[in-house]
Amino acid sequence: MKKTVFMKKYPVYSLELLKDEMKISSTDEIIEYLKQIINNHPVAVFISVFDHFTHTKNLGGEIIDGLIDAKNIIFCFGQAIPDTRILAARPRSIGICEFKDKIVIDFLEAPKEDLHVVMEGWVKSLKR
Repeated sequence: MKKTVFMKKYPVYSLELLKDEMKISSTDEIIEYLKQIINNHPVAVFISVFDHFTHTKNLGGEIIDGLIDAKNIIFCFGQAIPDTRILAARPRSIGICEFKDKIVIDFLEAPKEDLHVVMEGWVKSLKR
């Protein structure tokens, strides 16, 4: 995984995998795979899938060259509300972008290190 700071303030973790090095290699298959993992987690709850590609296309918005599909799987680990500001960091989202030969997966750094490690594990488990 690679950590970058997007727009000078957002800590984003990214994993780029060639399709031939993955167990599954389409956006929808990855969404279903992650949905199962989330549903089997003792705390996480699946919320929704957002079709970012279709939304942007319908608006006539700019789309990076070669992008075939782009969706976010939305879920939450929230076990407590110790401060009102924690809601600003929830729910969590993992973005899946599909190109002809590769998949790029991105997510923001989680506020709790142990949950960040869980999300990294989920994403890395896509690799063969």
